[in-house]
Amino acid sequence: MKTGRPAYISVSKRIPFTKSFGSYAKNTSFELAEASLKALVRDAHLEGQAVGDVATGFMMRSGLDWNFGRDVVLGSGLHRETPAYDLARACGSGLEATLQIALKISAGMMDSGIALGLDTNSDLVASFSREMSQKLLTMSKAKNTADKIKAAFRIRPGDFSPRFVGVVEKRTGLSMGEHTEKMVQQWGIGRAEQDQLALESHQKAAAAQAAGFFDDLVVPFSGLKKDSFVRSDTSLEKLAKLSPAFDVTGKGTLTAGNSSPLSDGSAAVLLGSAEYLKSRNLPLRAEFIDAEMAGLDYIAGEGLLMAPAKAVAKLLKRNGLGFKDIAEFEIHEAFAGQVLCTLKAWESERYCRDVLKLDSPLGSVPREKMNVHGGSIAVGHPFGATGARIVGTLAKSLAARPSGSYGLISICTAGGMGVAALLRTP
Repeated sequence: MKTGRPAYISVSKRIPFTKSFGSYAKNTSFELAEASLKALVRDAHLEGQAVGDVATGFMMRSGLDWNFGRDVVLGSGLHRETPAYDLARACGSGLEATLQIALKISAGMMDSGIALGLDTNSDLVASFSREMSQKLLTMSKAKNTADKIKAAFRIRPGDFSPRFVGVVEKRTGLSMGEHTEKMVQQWGIGRAEQDQLALESHQKAAAAQAAGFFDDLVVPFSGLKKDSFVRSDTSLEKLAKLSPAFDVTGKGTLTAGNSSPLSDGSAAVLLGSAEYLKSRNLPLRAEFIDAEMAGLDYIAGEGLLMAPAKAVAKLLKRNGLGFKDIAEFEIHEAFAGQVLCTLKAWESERYCRDVLKLDSPLGSVPREKMNVHGGSIAVGHPFGATGARIVGTLAKSLAARPSGSYGLISICTAGGMGVAALLRTP
């Protein structure tokens, strides 16, 4: 990113985020993705125009979605010569899509591109076990009726049990929530702290909704006009009444109230060179400065969702920045406990020295600068859409600040990975 021309974030559009199996239960992944992209094309006046590429990031996909992004583009209003591709980095997919488009613009490969992120748990395709699939394949390849009947008789009642995609780590058999329970015990994070962060997320998101901050970012879809999770009336007392969701042994502290909900949604972001955007009278809201990816060995005991701590440290060091230089922090709230563990790690002299290889702690993140317009606990977390949602939100927020103001993004993902990015006002 440092050697090429600047890549800027411009128009961003998304549909309201909502509870899975709720308002979007009858909508397909395709319809969710198309809604955000069409809105972006319309508002950026790109009808009939081609952009350099469209990167589509999402996680909960099936084999039927083998050319998903390109199919969405063909019905979006963009010129049908616009190419597109799919990618996946779990919950970091939307940010990874933005990064890849920014890199191509910075390298001079193209002048414009769109990052599209989405996910829905309401449109999952059921599958069968490998054994059942093999039996069905054998039956379909049978050369005559007798062989087909013989193959059919090999199928047992238990073979018909459907299987759905689940967010469970293959190497440990534990969910993200179960891993986070281990993290908060290791870092000494209590239930009250987690509920407090969740309350702040809702309060900030509710204030942003009331102030109209999201009005030009969120477009109506399927009867919804705004994110449905935001609770302006929640309180610490209400949050304290919720039962643990992942650890029911009496030690659990993660609840439905201090964890991000299962969500459906999509988001799209237009990026371009300064020349491209200015020639079309489109805003240059923020420059995509740099990004960093990190992984860790959660199988050996490192916290599954701690990788962003490493990614942020590397990113800031490479750019000669510290927390004091950041005007706004966007820390993805998969769980309040996960955010608090990361914040505590950045404050820890031991962790910063031994794990991050720093001479001194990164320091504290001022809470008033973190997730200024609410985080994923309040807004929702459609896995692949979250990164694009955050980029659009942060870019708009930074645009109201003085030139040279930095914004930092930190996203944890399944598989023990983290993605971080730096934005800056022009």
